[in-house]
Amino acid sequence: MTMETTTGGSLQAELPPTGPQLSEGVDKLASSKSRSLLGDVLRRYLRHRIALVGTIVMLLIVLACVLAPLISSYDPTKTSILDRYAPPGGEHPMGTDDLGRDQFTRILYGGQISILIGLLSVLLSLLIGTVIGALAGFFGGWVDNLLMRFTDFALAFPSLFLLILLVSVFGSQFWIIVLVIGGLRWMSTARLVRSSFLSLKEKEFVEAARAVGSNGWRIAVQHIMPNALSPLIVTATLGMAGGIIAESSLSFLGLGIQKPLASWGNMLQDAQDVVNSAPWLAIFPGLMIFLTVLSINFIGDGLRDALDPRGKLR
Repeated sequence: MTMETTTGGSLQAELPPTGPQLSEGVDKLASSKSRSLLGDVLRRYLRHRIALVGTIVMLLIVLACVLAPLISSYDPTKTSILDRYAPPGGEHPMGTDDLGRDQFTRILYGGQISILIGLLSVLLSLLIGTVIGALAGFFGGWVDNLLMRFTDFALAFPSLFLLILLVSVFGSQFWIIVLVIGGLRWMSTARLVRSSFLSLKEKEFVEAARAVGSNGWRIAVQHIMPNALSPLIVTATLGMAGGIIAESSLSFLGLGIQKPLASWGNMLQDAQDVVNSAPWLAIFPGLMIFLTVLSINFIGDGLRDALDPRGKLR
């Protein structure tokens, strides 16, 4: 403690910061470091050529699907017997199907459903997995043991069999498919978050937060969770690709999105009997699934390298 003379001639003590003031200083320092880290990650990502290619392709696909009513004047469910199995070209750049429906239009509208299912299902799986993993890693002890045994129990069941069983029982509506896919893909996220929490809760910045009086909830949400986001972001990108493939698999088996609505999976199902005589019916939806999943994987690869300062740029 130091002493200094005021203008009035009295002495005034310069007191050290109190608990709340020190806690606020710790939070400001953490916030400043987070902004700096975000800028570094963004610069590294923008220098990752493969990730940029994936980002551009993915943005183009999403933009085309969102703007489907403006891009195509056809109704994706309107049939025309006279235009059955028209090859690609002219008014139908991707040809038509067995009912004369424009394949390009159905690709765009089907992409809306397939991509949205992939996005919503991965958000649901992240929510479930993050909550379970954070609770297990932060509290440890019997909470950790109980939640991880529940996770092991969920992992013991074959996911594809459960997907088929649950969709067969509860139906093939859009939200049922989202809930089923998302509800069966959270286990790896839970283990990842638990591992991050177990490691991070012993770090110095967490000890500093405890020392200034931060409660457990504040430490978990404001200090540990932001530092555990890096692997979660990468997991989310890969999980979205897995969700799109899962929906396509269900629809291909006839258990996903039901006709006349289009999804890339049920378009492949329609094409399986005429793949030799009308190969474009299988080529274009399969190509869209391939490009979308590949782009998402490229994005995930770029995020992984950008979030790891030791990673090599490509």
